[in-house]
This record gives sequence, structure tokens and C-alpha cells, in this order.
Amino acid sequence: MPYVNIKITREGTTPAQKATLIEGVTNLLRDTLGKNPNTTVVVIDEVEMDNWGIGGVPVEQFRSKGR
Repeated sequence: MPYVNIKITREGTTPAQKATLIEGVTNLLRDTLGKNPNTTVVVIDEVEMDNWGIGGVPVEQFRSKGR
């Protein structure tokens, strides 16, 4: 039973976008590894921007520097 955890920053991702991610990851596991879609679990965690850091700085600051 594959378990995939997708973590993204909370920035207004729509339910349709999340559904596309879930379907796409499920299909990728089916097509690449032969995993059964009926037992594939996909969880999307949305993290507040102030709880996410890259390169030692908050993600918003990281992005503003054009890294």
C-alpha cells in the first residue's frame, strides 16, 4: 500500500488542483511501479508560509530574493 505525502505552502490551492495531484500521483505509481490505485494513499499537507523555510530564511524572503 503506497503512501505519498505532498507538502505545499498554503497559497490558495483549489480543490480541483488537489484532485489533479492525487489522481496524477496515483496514476504515476500505477504506471511506473504497478501499484494498485485502490490501495494508494495520497495526503496533501498545506503548510502556512511562516512555517516554511528554505536556505535558512522564511520562504517568502527566499522567493523575494529570486533564488
